[in-house]
Amino acid sequence: MEEKKFLKLNDIESYKISFRLSNHIWDVVLNWSHIAQNTVGEQFITAADSVSANIAEGFGRYGKKDKIKFYRISYASAMECLDWNEKSRVRKLLNEEQYNFIFNELQKLPKSINSLIKYTNEKLTL
Repeated sequence: MEEKKFLKLNDIESYKISFRLSNHIWDVVLNWSHIAQNTVGEQFITAADSVSANIAEGFGRYGKKDKIKFYRISYASAMECLDWNEKSRVRKLLNEEQYNFIFNELQKLPKSINSLIKYTNEKLTL
């Protein structure tokens, strides 16, 4: 008899990417000036934390529609992070290497989150 394998939160690519990225952004913002932390930094961290947090909350929900609602919020938060990343670059809060790393990680999320939504839509019946 074949053992059933259950999907775990840490198996989800978009969760792993966004969790690591939110911690990276946290570390970067800790080195900013007080005013930068309290304006752009707080918003950037909140948006970045929201990506993985909403994937986690959606994962914990029972119904397909409920799960997908949180995954879509996560997608929107990833888009918000792109805006904060650009503002951080323009305001010279990020160096080129930091900006590029965050940008490249953020670029992975829309496709990954959309794949999670598609998988949830196709595999769940509720």
